[in-house]
Amino acid sequence: MAEVVHETQREFWRPPSPVAEQIMNGPTPSTMAEACPACGSEFLLGARFCHTCGARRPEALSDEQKADAIEIAGIWQRSVAGLQSFLERSVRALARIKFPAWLHYLHFHEIQRWSGLSAGSLIAFILGVACVAGALLVGLLTAKTFVDWQAIQFYRAEWLLAATASFVAGILLKKPPTRD
Repeated sequence: MAEVVHETQREFWRPPSPVAEQIMNGPTPSTMAEACPACGSEFLLGARFCHTCGARRPEALSDEQKADAIEIAGIWQRSVAGLQSFLERSVRALARIKFPAWLHYLHFHEIQRWSGLSAGSLIAFILGVACVAGALLVGLLTAKTFVDWQAIQFYRAEWLLAATASFVAGILLKKPPTRD
């Protein structure tokens, strides 16, 4: 430490280095935070740095800042409660809707039973069909220049590559038939 003054009389009120003077004149530990905001561990008594992550110990919140934080927390709690009541009302409203009788054929487990595929294989198949649809929909884009046309073809090739990968995954995930 180059800041330490050598061979001087140290008086009890003067620290030996400017760094120590900054530490001595800094905020007192009682006005500093009790827990580390970075990792959440509690600071050791009189520590100016976190012993877990090494973060600097921040100053504690003033009374005004605490009141603001409590107000913001109240707003957050009211918002969450409002969203929760909205979702509960929405679920009750959806329970009252009468769906057509044929709609049960579109349920995942009904399709799985009908097709004989495992869950992973059926999901991969549905993703493959969606990628093929994406390749077809990319064809609806209009190209004004040759470079635009090439880009559209490149996107179409990417969609078809994703569809191929999904179909191969579906084949690999398919369970072999049981021979009874």
